[in-house]
Amino acid sequence: MKNVRDILYEVNMLEVLGNTDLAIKDFTSDSRKVESDMMFVAITGSHVDGHDYINQAIKAGARAILCERIPESVDDQVVYIRVLRSDKAYARLCENWYDNPSKTLKLVGVTGTNGKTSIASMLWELHTQLGHMSGLISTNVIRIGSRVIEATHTTPDARQISSMLREMANFNCSHVFMEVSSHGLIQRRPSALAFDGMIFTNLTHDHLDYHKSMKAYRDAKKLAFDGLHSSAFALVNIDDKNGSYMVQNTKASIYSYSQYGPSDYRVRVLEQDIAGLVLNIDGAEVHTHMIGGFNATNLLGVYAASHLLGSKEEDILRTLSVIRGAKGRMEIVLTEETQVTGIIDYAHTPDAVQKVLEVIRQVLRGGMRVITVIGCGGNRDITKRPKMGQLSARLSDQVIFTADNPRNEEAEDICEAMLQGVELSSRRKCSIIVDRKEAIYKAVGMAKPNDIVLVAGKGHETTQVFGDNVFPFDDGKVLFDALKSVGS
Repeated sequence: MKNVRDILYEVNMLEVLGNTDLAIKDFTSDSRKVESDMMFVAITGSHVDGHDYINQAIKAGARAILCERIPESVDDQVVYIRVLRSDKAYARLCENWYDNPSKTLKLVGVTGTNGKTSIASMLWELHTQLGHMSGLISTNVIRIGSRVIEATHTTPDARQISSMLREMANFNCSHVFMEVSSHGLIQRRPSALAFDGMIFTNLTHDHLDYHKSMKAYRDAKKLAFDGLHSSAFALVNIDDKNGSYMVQNTKASIYSYSQYGPSDYRVRVLEQDIAGLVLNIDGAEVHTHMIGGFNATNLLGVYAASHLLGSKEEDILRTLSVIRGAKGRMEIVLTEETQVTGIIDYAHTPDAVQKVLEVIRQVLRGGMRVITVIGCGGNRDITKRPKMGQLSARLSDQVIFTADNPRNEEAEDICEAMLQGVELSSRRKCSIIVDRKEAIYKAVGMAKPNDIVLVAGKGHETTQVFGDNVFPFDDGKVLFDALKSVGS
């Protein structure tokens, strides 16, 4: 049991009806989970308004109600707390309930369209190798030290975040690295967290089905920096024009990183091939296992954040030379049976597709070709489909459009929409094979020695969604098996 007055610490209350000196056993924003002696938080969502379920929650035993609108008819046995934003207050309740774990950790967030998972995962890997017990909250996975938990959202529910951070703190983690999504920011899920640093990677076309415009999407990302305290750092990629905008109103100390212009942290690509990058980071040469110019920028972001967290430059550079990066991000797949190289990547936006394919083209030598297998998710931003189709065809030697996660759309219709974006002169090198496994095997079968087969869009994911059905599917495993089957 906890006292309502205590868990309301730092909640900006506009009105209170009743006595907050009241013990409750739990709280929830789901009226179906309300039991006796609980608090119900009425949140106005995009599809459901929790205020419509206040009476139901009281009948189920709620003793306290936190809301934006107090009902016209109130129960004298219930405490009502009115706030400006219930979702933001809920996030603060979560932190207070778990005794503010984010304040005991070195917590760094990573936000942007592309590169979040790569940077967060590499930061976790680097600090783990440097001897720090570390936690990770990412699209791919949640890690508490060496323990692995499957992730379901880029930014989990506020309660899940605070619960996990408490578990990480209890496990003696000193550092935690967390992806911060635009959806989570708009819904104020991370708003109560005491971040020690926030990293901005870039901003490109994505999630416009949710945000409706690039301005709204940009402003959602900016919230991550608006809420930083003065002792935190704000680290931005100023190769992206939105980098300076992100920190216009932040209280944090501002630092920049860049591959192409003046900044606090600089990187230059000295050499690159399919085996990796040779970089100059702030005057020091380092050999890495990552490929692609965008990974040079990602590695620089990791270097800069680690330096700002207090690690020594030589320790960071030594560790950068051995880390492998996140699963499903420019992940190389090789077998002894063939000289064909497989690559798995999560690229699911026009910008990411362009960058991945441009990187691959840069390492092609003497007759090598790239064959791309790609799709687009259903029930998501439809405007990016023809753009991704056009870019895939322009930068690949052969393209197979296939199912991604069609959800409640017809996979073939999505593929046709991608094909519509392809210039007529390039359509001869495009085909549609809806079955993703068949498409991957077909691409491998088309490949000649030294060619590269890129399977894009799903990356680390281990399932495929058709309607309400979820089936096991792992691009990496299917591609590996297809490469193993060559010549058999």
